[in-house]
Amino acid sequence: MASRAEKVETFRALHRAGCFIIPNPWDAAGARMMAGLGFKALATTSSGYAFSRGRKDGANDISRDDSLTYAAQIAAATHLPVTADFEDCYAATADGVAETVRLAAEAGLAGVSIEDRMPDSLHPIRDFDDAVARVAVAAEAARCHNIVLTARADGLGKGTYDLDEAIRRLKHFEALGADVLYAPGVKDLDGVRTICRSVGSPVNHVLGQGASGLTFAEIADAGVRRISLGGSLARAAGGALLSILSEIATGKFSRLDTAPSWQTLRHPVRDVER
Repeated sequence: MASRAEKVETFRALHRAGCFIIPNPWDAAGARMMAGLGFKALATTSSGYAFSRGRKDGANDISRDDSLTYAAQIAAATHLPVTADFEDCYAATADGVAETVRLAAEAGLAGVSIEDRMPDSLHPIRDFDDAVARVAVAAEAARCHNIVLTARADGLGKGTYDLDEAIRRLKHFEALGADVLYAPGVKDLDGVRTICRSVGSPVNHVLGQGASGLTFAEIADAGVRRISLGGSLARAAGGALLSILSEIATGKFSRLDTAPSWQTLRHPVRDVER
């Protein structure tokens, strides 16, 4: 098993090498399946994990300790580097942000994210100065603890600011030392291109929010270095379960006959190769 320092370097190298897909498991079984299928890194999903626990995402319904435990389990499940979706770092203060970054490193993670979003339905996005100050603290802590920091501008997805403001924030996050930049909810491919051309650091694009119907090649050609699935994979899996259960509720069980074996689920590549 690689050391955390080796995983961090692997994760940094992936962003330098070109565009890659980083899926978001919500449990260890899914993480191992993704590793078996050849994915090169993993990310946690706050929304997918909250749903799996019967809780609500982005509302302080999941604690920092809960998320750290979940992220540590994903990090320990495979040899892959893992970056954690830690929302607003679960902290109201600068000291709390720095503490979260430190704890993420101690949990074995290669990366951690911080958002300008906060759990307040009336004021979901932090003011510019507040957001920038918190990223500054997170970036300093990330340098201290050798962990890749992703800084997110979430106002597009929340409808609280436009693309220009997202880029303004991302540029400041970059100047402060954020390693990866991320603006969920970009409406179209032109917007993705504009963000990538406006900054020099690697950009993450998430599927399931904003622009849809794009191919890997289109996203990569726009300049994106990392494509995450966010909570969309958990929603798709939940949708499949809902569909199967809806049929079972009518007294039909045929779809259970097509369920893969445990062996296939545990070792998907090996079974495919056979």
